Amino acid sequence: MINVTKTFLPKLEDYTKYLEGIWERSWLTNSGPLSRELEQNLNSFLGTEHLLFCNNGTIAIQFALKALEITGEVITTPFSYVATTNSILWENCTPVFADIRADDFCIDAAKIEEKITERTQAILAVHVYGYPCDVEALEKIGKKHNLKIIYDAAHAFGVKYKNRSLLDYGDVSTCSFHATKIFHTGEGGAVICNEKELADKIRLYHMFGHRADDYFSIGINGKNSEFHAAMGLCVLPHVAQIIENRKRVFSDYNNRLDFKKISRPHSILEFEYNYAYFPVIFENEKTLLNVKSALEKESINTRRYFYPSLNTLPFLHGDACPVSESVSRRVLALPLFHDLATKDIDRICTIINRNA
Repeated sequence: MINVTKTFLPKLEDYTKYLEGIWERSWLTNSGPLSRELEQNLNSFLGTEHLLFCNNGTIAIQFALKALEITGEVITTPFSYVATTNSILWENCTPVFADIRADDFCIDAAKIEEKITERTQAILAVHVYGYPCDVEALEKIGKKHNLKIIYDAAHAFGVKYKNRSLLDYGDVSTCSFHATKIFHTGEGGAVICNEKELADKIRLYHMFGHRADDYFSIGINGKNSEFHAAMGLCVLPHVAQIIENRKRVFSDYNNRLDFKKISRPHSILEFEYNYAYFPVIFENEKTLLNVKSALEKESINTRRYFYPSLNTLPFLHGDACPVSESVSRRVLALPLFHDLATKDIDRICTIINRNA
């Protein structure tokens, strides 16, 4: 069986060393020493100012919306995982969908201003598959209309744009450290921002709004455990090699797939990529389903990532987004992980080229 992704696991003895320390301290959660160490190491690795380790990437978006006091309309992308839209809805805000670019599948900055109303308060964009949004265009729109810019950067760990971490852009960026991600803590996520006052506000939110017996604000439990922090501390030293290995897999796919029959997204920007995903786009949905079935018969799992276009969700009434709706029906994410063998890539590509 070849799965669409595979979690990188460090040496068990490396993780066990951290577990021994947890046992000695009996400090399992509540911003323990390993959680604080991980935050420091991540800030150093990413070149960010204020990173808060939390329990998943979805609640990270909710923290961003809450801390920025967003209560109205949020212009967002229809081409993402459902967590992006659900976070907006969960915070009792209204998602307004702007269609995506046909080349990199990120939100189309040129289609945002026509969606702005007197109720618009923020733009929540997604660095899709780790490809950067047009951050400069979005920043310009945000300043012009006094809108907050939030980036769902779940796919963008390790990506750099203009020698700067992509997570460092916007008023707030959020990241997922789920087990399927390049850098992971098993379950986890992060909120990243540049303003200390905002960072302190979010930190309060994630620990019930109080420090010891002093209460300052509303809050919920967004903390993560020392066990998850320990996993992150074990994985982080390997990230550069993980990305290098994924680059090899990415190159193997590029060299073996027949791009006369299929295509893949391409960014308009120059940036340092993390090789997070390898999605391919077929001519139509029927061909995609035929290829997916052919791969499944050989015990090869793929994922329709992202499907469906979020503006078509049954509990929403979003405007038509023809580019997103078309791409979502035709895109398939291929297996990509750090130790995917070249012989397996050969097999995957042969099946795709034969059936596309």
